[in-house]
Amino acid sequence: MQRVEAKRLFGAAPRGSGQRAEPFGGYSKGCLAGGTALPETGPTWQAMRLSRNRNWAHPETIDFVKTLSAKAAQHPGWSGLYVGDMSQPRGGPMLTGHRSHQSGMDIDIWMRPADRLNLSRQEREAISSISMRRASGAYVNDNWTRAHHEIIKAAAQDPRTARIFVFPGAKVQMCEDEKGDRSWLRKVRPWWGHHYHFHVRLNCPAGARDCENQSPPPPGDGCADARQWQANILNPPPPDPNAPKPKPRREYTLADLPNQCVAVLQAD
Repeated sequence: MQRVEAKRLFGAAPRGSGQRAEPFGGYSKGCLAGGTALPETGPTWQAMRLSRNRNWAHPETIDFVKTLSAKAAQHPGWSGLYVGDMSQPRGGPMLTGHRSHQSGMDIDIWMRPADRLNLSRQEREAISSISMRRASGAYVNDNWTRAHHEIIKAAAQDPRTARIFVFPGAKVQMCEDEKGDRSWLRKVRPWWGHHYHFHVRLNCPAGARDCENQSPPPPGDGCADARQWQANILNPPPPDPNAPKPKPRREYTLADLPNQCVAVLQAD
């Protein structure tokens, strides 16, 4: 068991463990005890791609989604949020896709306005989100609205939020449009992809001693950094001939994860 790829073990767990809710380890190297499923449909949200069984998280994350979706529903054209991948029932490495989302504290939220909250399971498999990027992510396109700005702002202003990942053009646009308190912009970080959804990462819950927080973002609003990302997209710097070749990533085994993850897998 210790030498089996951890993604095979955690990907096979159909439901959360019967333990007290607690994240172990970090966002990209951890697991989740006592995970809770986000209800597939709520008054202001729907969980998407249900076949993936990734609508599980720590209860604090579930509450965050409910709170943010209610705020999103206040904007015209939005009945709430379409919620993408959160975590597997017991967290851990995923069979496909994300390197993070392992501790139950990450959420992908679709950029597509949730105008219908009565989508069937089949419709939720077939429907896709909508890209917001233009010029390879240097700018937003015409799908971007002030509502996107305000929803991401509300997510960032929640004290539970550690970081939000969006494509560079979105961060630059928010920097240009925000005329009031700019402190929340510090949490919004440019990253590759993230033009069909934005990724919210929450801080470790209070009292979770074996949960590892990410280092806080640098001081300031981060707008200069985002504009540098934008400039590098528009005028890519020449490749560094001396840059070392990236090493292939080794798949984690259970032995690579926090010790508590064995009990998480074995719990009823």
